[in-house]
Amino acid sequence: MKSFYIETYGCQMNVHDSEKISGILGQLGYETAATETNADLILINTCSVREKAAQKVFTRLGQLKTLKNGKPGMIIGVCGCLAQQEKDLFFKGRPYVDLVFGPKNIAELPSLLQQLQQERRQLLALSGPRQEPTFEVQTVTRESSTRAYITIMEGCDKFCTFCVVPFLRGREISRHPHSIMEEARRLVDEGFVEICLLGQNVNSYRYEGFDFADLLCSLNEIPGFRRIRYTSPHPSDMNAKVMDLYGSLDKLCRNVHLPLQAGSNTVLHRMKRDYTREIYLSKVEYLKRVCPEIAISTDIIVGFSGESELDFQQTLDIVKQVGYSSIFSFKYSQRPFTAALKMEDDVPEEVKSRRLTELQEFQKQSQLALNSRFIGTIQEVLVESPAKKGDGQFSGRTNCNRIVNFQANEEKIGHFLTVHIDRATANSLFGTLSL
Repeated sequence: MKSFYIETYGCQMNVHDSEKISGILGQLGYETAATETNADLILINTCSVREKAAQKVFTRLGQLKTLKNGKPGMIIGVCGCLAQQEKDLFFKGRPYVDLVFGPKNIAELPSLLQQLQQERRQLLALSGPRQEPTFEVQTVTRESSTRAYITIMEGCDKFCTFCVVPFLRGREISRHPHSIMEEARRLVDEGFVEICLLGQNVNSYRYEGFDFADLLCSLNEIPGFRRIRYTSPHPSDMNAKVMDLYGSLDKLCRNVHLPLQAGSNTVLHRMKRDYTREIYLSKVEYLKRVCPEIAISTDIIVGFSGESELDFQQTLDIVKQVGYSSIFSFKYSQRPFTAALKMEDDVPEEVKSRRLTELQEFQKQSQLALNSRFIGTIQEVLVESPAKKGDGQFSGRTNCNRIVNFQANEEKIGHFLTVHIDRATANSLFGTLSL
């Protein structure tokens, strides 16, 4: 049998795309290789949202060149958002790269591999601007045995000035609700107890008047699984109809990722985020009123064009007010195609670094304080996998998406257990199984 190895960079959408690719390759008779050294086919599934992620891909390809020199029959391919962005740039000066395809071309992989075998030339397959996504493939190889991703929409219509997603993933297209429900029921039959709905702007989902709140309510009625999560929503589309569900749907997990990006109205306007800090904070207040135990995470960019020290302090102020359970924070970097390319990237690199460090240091202490409140409590945890550090520890998540580590065994994976929380760090909780 031939074997394949996939490296994935970026968001959950990319992770799920890799699951779809794995399923397709499994149907073609490929098996998963433990390492790239043993693989006949290596695919790099790429992200273009951050410049650093793009740089990692080119560095990684340089490393794989040496590997292919010793194994000439190996196929090396690049897929995902960076492949869509850079197109045939991956071929220039890189004769060892055989295949480049975009995120909407995953279903074409069987024919592309067949064509490679027949023609032995570099192949490029990229979607057109209006090409619809392939929401479903025949077989998906899930990374987790407990949580399953379901793509409900792709693309984005917001066109934030810093974001390349609409140019790479296209405009918003929502999947038929019946198709989503059928996939959810199949996942229950396969034993999954948690689903996570995916979309670049997931809560803008709408199919002929059937909106995101309607979808959540319908999924909540399916027996057999216990938890519903979703990512990533846009604050502008987080309406009262959706927020009220946190007080009524028993399967909707009590956590939400609500990307802030910046806490200054001036910066938000330049980012074209179409909400103000006041609107954002009012939605946070609404969520906490409906669901006092809700955990809120976010994304923040520091050093966007024109960001002053006062602007940055206003971002810190919101971080302090909200009390985020976690933050994904980045230094701003210009991306191709975006409107922000016309703006001066005028915040010095050392200032960006200092602001990022200040933000992350504050958040680290804030998370430690928030997590410490759970010491002495009993939490229901879905056991997911062995903990990264081993030592007989296993890892799972609470309803509010906090990571908990504890002593257990393989047989507990997929089960909901009660855990007594003994101690906390900034990133996770530690406990013992409650009898």
